[in-house]
Amino acid sequence: MYSKIKTCVLQGLSGHIVEVEADLSRGLPVFNIVGLPDIAIKESKERVRTAIKNSGYEFPLNRITINLAPANLKKDGSQMDLSIAIGILSADGIIGIKDNSEIVFIGELSLDGKISPIDGALPMVISMRELNIKKCIIPFDNREECGIISDMEIIPVKNLNEVIDYLNGELILDSYKNEKIKIMENSEFSMDFSDIKGQEGLKRALEVAVAGNHNILIIGPPGSGKTMAARRLPTILPKLSFEEAVEVTKIYSVSGMLNSKSLITERPFRSPHHTASQVSIIGGGRIPRPGEVSLSHNGVLFLDELPEFQKNVLEVLRQPLEDGVVHISRINATLTYPAKFMFVASMNPCPCGFYGDPIHSCTCSQSSINRYLGRISNPLLDRIDIHIDVMPVEYEDLKVESNVETSAAIRSRVIRAQDIQIERYKNDKIYNNSQIPNKDIKKYCKLNNSSEKIIKNAFAKYKFSARTYNKLLKVARTIADLDSKEDIEDKHILEAIRYRTLDKKYWG
Repeated sequence: MYSKIKTCVLQGLSGHIVEVEADLSRGLPVFNIVGLPDIAIKESKERVRTAIKNSGYEFPLNRITINLAPANLKKDGSQMDLSIAIGILSADGIIGIKDNSEIVFIGELSLDGKISPIDGALPMVISMRELNIKKCIIPFDNREECGIISDMEIIPVKNLNEVIDYLNGELILDSYKNEKIKIMENSEFSMDFSDIKGQEGLKRALEVAVAGNHNILIIGPPGSGKTMAARRLPTILPKLSFEEAVEVTKIYSVSGMLNSKSLITERPFRSPHHTASQVSIIGGGRIPRPGEVSLSHNGVLFLDELPEFQKNVLEVLRQPLEDGVVHISRINATLTYPAKFMFVASMNPCPCGFYGDPIHSCTCSQSSINRYLGRISNPLLDRIDIHIDVMPVEYEDLKVESNVETSAAIRSRVIRAQDIQIERYKNDKIYNNSQIPNKDIKKYCKLNNSSEKIIKNAFAKYKFSARTYNKLLKVARTIADLDSKEDIEDKHILEAIRYRTLDKKYWG
């Protein structure tokens, strides 16, 4: 007696079809699972046996062999419980329909036969759709996230009995579609940029950074508003497109952080503590999971007090900042997670925080300042598009009650600039200026003769690298977009250069 059932296993965000072959033969009752199963799958033997018995069926007293094909693919996760149980029942003749080749079964079994929710259901379903599977049987509690896939038959089930009756034609289950999906045009925030008094230069720099998705470093003494301004970034971020929202939701689904949400509709804003480890930032672990750089995909990664992070943690950021992806290599597989995020960092200029402060005196020695700043390497600085220096707020600015620009006003300009970029790059599969490939910079960032002369002189004076030169042009392109100008003008290139002079001030 033999049956074959299909299920899915994830490697990173990519799902692979696994064929669960069940064979029942004469011999001493024994239950074996072969095909590179991990511990969670090996433990499924007892879950499956007990769930079948508690669902009112006799567990076959045969020699049971379960093969997970292809045998050279490492399998992990508890989502194979349901397919193993259905395979055994089908081979035993309890399920009358033998051909289930067009259905994928995903779900973890409880001992009472209930089907528990799993992590990563959405990327599994999306991967199955790409592999031309038309029907997925999933846990009932995963229906909201999987129901956003409209061109596939999603059948949510609560327990093993429902699946058996459905396959035997004794129960009709409707396909689930999530009709409540809506990307919010404007979200409600308890914070607003109007809360920030003064610091117009900082607010302008953040507006430019968000408009072109540029990385930004904020340097200033304690209490100057660095963290306050950074934490208000979500209030001016443009809305997610549906495709971007699905990408983010897949990552959070794999991480088990989706909760009851069907679709994440707001751009992520992640702010890990400076004690975070390298694995928590980049991702990995025994069973590799996305790190903070991937959880920030299509959003913001904010590192407050940047020099307080371990140096090796900061250095691993260099590759995802450049490539927009993270490759996690393990013995059994190499996983790839997306990591296109806007990097925002803030720091004091010295250990005491008052170096360069016109009000307070710095108590640090030059050697301690050099050691402190030396925790941030030049290669990492070179990957940050905008550097902005902030000073303490003046008393007169604190008294101002009116004419303080709101987040809504800034956000409207950001969205207008982003719409210009989306239209400009609609044939290039990129969405903002920071993603312009180096080969296309001359095409999209043309300079007139005077602007060319300005950037040439700046290149010689500040000894910019080739990477910095390209980033200057991209930032200038964003400033021109905010100004609704088709061509980059002198004032745009001058503002972009002004955002790249601080590394010479502090790091020499």
